[in-house]
Amino acid sequence: MKVLKEKILKYGRVYPGNILKVDSFLNHQIDMRLITEMGGEFARRYSGCGVNKVLTIEASGIILAGVVACEMCLPMLFAKKAPTKNISDDVYTTSVMSYTHGRVYDIFVSKEFLLSTDRVLIIDDFLANGVAIEGLSELIRQAGATLVGCGIAIEKGFQDGGKRLRGKGIRIESLVTVDGMTDNALTFAE
Repeated sequence: MKVLKEKILKYGRVYPGNILKVDSFLNHQIDMRLITEMGGEFARRYSGCGVNKVLTIEASGIILAGVVACEMCLPMLFAKKAPTKNISDDVYTTSVMSYTHGRVYDIFVSKEFLLSTDRVLIIDDFLANGVAIEGLSELIRQAGATLVGCGIAIEKGFQDGGKRLRGKGIRIESLVTVDGMTDNALTFAE
């Protein structure tokens, strides 16, 4: 997606540890025109697949997943990382390691909102090592639902997550794939 690649080149920053900081337009301050265009692209790529629910993980993927769900006229559900008083104990749960935060989170969704009849599209801002997608896939598996595929804004193609998930037969649609990051230099897959 050309417009996303241009934003990354103009505003993205490379930090030590293979961190690509895009918080000025994607996951802290949000460029809503860009997000709307991205959401429309995912809706186009997954139209006709029978998706009936969009799922993401708290917190950075919520805006993009919400726009995708809106474009597809579907509900959006997000896996929570912290228990709250207003959710029952009747949940699907698993643990995931956050690459960015360097810690393990227990994530969960209410059984009320993830059903065995659901055909789920996962949406997230980044795909690096794939553990967030694996965690969300595990929640879908626990529910007996069907994972249709994943929509990723930025995939770090030089890390093994995308390759490993595709090797498991999961459809991954990435809008931009970064092939390498060194000293503020980015290379992209064509």
